[in-house]
Amino acid sequence: MRQTDAMTHDLVIRKGLVVDGTGAPGRVADVAIDGDRVTAVGTVDDRGSRELDAEGKVVTPGFVDIHTHLDAQIAWDPLGSSSCWHGVTSVVLGNCGVTFAPCAPHEREYLAELMESVEDIPRDSILEGLAWDWTTYGEYLGAIDRLPKGINVGGMIGHCAVRHHVMGERALSAEPATGDDIATEDDIAAMCDLVDEAIGAGALGFATSRTLLHRVPDGRPVPGTWADTSELYAIGDVLGRHQRGVFEVAPRFERHGADYENVAPEIHWMAEIRRRTGRPVTFGIGQTDFAPELHSTVFACVEAEAAAGGDIRPQTTPRGIALLFSLQMRTFFDRAPGWDALAGKGVEARLAALDDDTTRAELIESARANQGMDWRSVYVLATEPANYRFMAEDSLAAHAERRGVDPVEAFVDISRETRGAAVFSFPFINQQHDAIEWMLAKDYCMLGLADSGAHVGLIMDAGQPTWLLSHWARDTQTLTLEDAVRRLTSETADLFELTGRGRLVPGGFADVNVIDLDALALPLPTAAHDFPLGASRYIQHASGYDATIVNGTLFMEHGEHTGALSGTTLRS
Repeated sequence: MRQTDAMTHDLVIRKGLVVDGTGAPGRVADVAIDGDRVTAVGTVDDRGSRELDAEGKVVTPGFVDIHTHLDAQIAWDPLGSSSCWHGVTSVVLGNCGVTFAPCAPHEREYLAELMESVEDIPRDSILEGLAWDWTTYGEYLGAIDRLPKGINVGGMIGHCAVRHHVMGERALSAEPATGDDIATEDDIAAMCDLVDEAIGAGALGFATSRTLLHRVPDGRPVPGTWADTSELYAIGDVLGRHQRGVFEVAPRFERHGADYENVAPEIHWMAEIRRRTGRPVTFGIGQTDFAPELHSTVFACVEAEAAAGGDIRPQTTPRGIALLFSLQMRTFFDRAPGWDALAGKGVEARLAALDDDTTRAELIESARANQGMDWRSVYVLATEPANYRFMAEDSLAAHAERRGVDPVEAFVDISRETRGAAVFSFPFINQQHDAIEWMLAKDYCMLGLADSGAHVGLIMDAGQPTWLLSHWARDTQTLTLEDAVRRLTSETADLFELTGRGRLVPGGFADVNVIDLDALALPLPTAAHDFPLGASRYIQHASGYDATIVNGTLFMEHGEHTGALSGTTLRS
């Protein structure tokens, strides 16, 4: 404890239900903070220079989000929004193999375009917003150090940048490597040297992408998609030699085979990384109606490999990952005649067009002639709090039937009635809530894939912690509050070996949330126009977070930034 003449603590949180992140039962206690550390949890007799009354509230560690793409945004948004509004105090960058280092000056535009193509973060905003004053990953971490930050930020080095830095255009191929695009022994050695430098400088791990969904602007899969296992093993061995860092994967499950026979080999090479290096391996997985048995097959293979000493950690989400459509951003019909002229305009201009009887009729007819959605799979978010447990009656098709109109006209009518606030959600991963519950019941399955900072014009999943606590813990009691908090804190912090984070215990870093669990709720996503050069994105606030503390400093209070920026760079 910091010693003062009066023995006054910097901050004391009084009489909250402390859920400490370990999974232990919550208990009513005080929490004392001095400097950037928790110094007492229990009965605290000494006063605080500032005190927070948490009676009737829940006091937790700050949440650790291990799958974000805030790599660019953190350069101009020190709050890390929307994560900051959902109790997140620490984030991991560099997922899915896309990073901005290593980077020679001539690669800057390439990496910005790659990030836009893969993660839907505007290229021009990236080029304008980043300092680009680094070449190596260690220098990149130094640049992160210099940024003002409200949250703690760490990152993994990405295969896409590493492979392109070494191989240039040879790093890419449209199909499995068969010629010049195969990495030579010298190429692999050079890549390993870059990863070695990054891990030595404090990178939290290495990330690679093999999914065919991730492509460069000309349509080819990103660098590393077709990398041979010898290349992956060699890079994994670097982490093994350091005994530091996580190996993260965006796996290739698209070509799973008629009987899912290609799943086992994909899981096997990841498990082999774990066996030969001893380092944690994690990857994303979700249920999808397009391959109904994929997720259960993946989990069966994970369990089989774990029995053979290759335990790896799948990540999933507590709600569907969905594309969002609204008058605020993109609509379903932006390429249709008439709608295309409105695509670049704001919500007021779109509403003005729809309010005009003649124009509205023309736009409806154009949309009818240019539609291809299954409207039973599109759900309406038009009232608050936002409810992501979609039922059949929430679909746009059901809304249309109740109104006696077709789905196109229902979309227009609902948009007008809400003055553009309504959001239409098309889940494509984790569409089935019983499947989500089944995955959450697996004790080795982690929470991830919130993708904060990514897909800014189409997806808004940064509210994952709020939904987990309000829906799965409070409303359905599928998870205990203690288990839900553990999954958001110590479990994710431990995977990335973030020492002192994720637990509310004396000596730990003072990253803390004070939460009014009964008030915890999600408003509708809304559009903001705050990226460099005026680019737009979805944001989502939350209610119920009375206070969020980062490194001992009050950072957010009732959803508003206090002005404090006490975040730090997280290093392995």
